[in-house]
Amino acid sequence: QVQLVESGGGLVQPGGSLRLSCAPSGRTFSTNGMGWFRQAPGKEREFVASIRWSTGRTYYEESVKGRFTISRDSAKNTVYLQMNILKPEDTAVYYCAVRSRGGYIGYLSSQGEYDYWGQGTQVTVSS
Repeated sequence: QVQLVESGGGLVQPGGSLRLSCAPSGRTFSTNGMGWFRQAPGKEREFVASIRWSTGRTYYEESVKGRFTISRDSAKNTVYLQMNILKPEDTAVYYCAVRSRGGYIGYLSSQGEYDYWGQGTQVTVSS
């Protein structure tokens, strides 16, 4: 069974920073891309950022561009999300996801493009 374990969430003041990590456990799997999504209370889950594993090409949701950075450690099959200049509207549960299957790899901005999901980590931005 594939499991993804997120860590690094917490409470931070506006303008602060957090770094999320997502690492796999359980059986091994191929990685063609990884991404981060978030879900705020009462809202649908939305795309935050993604990275194509082979090229390192990254994609971001417009509201986080310039503030968030997604990166990977291929040797550890781990993805990170560095979040800077956090705002109260960034408050949400953050989920990581893995695209394992092959085929055409797009922007990895929709949930259907992923095969495995983590349980989520809470990020709260508040003074």
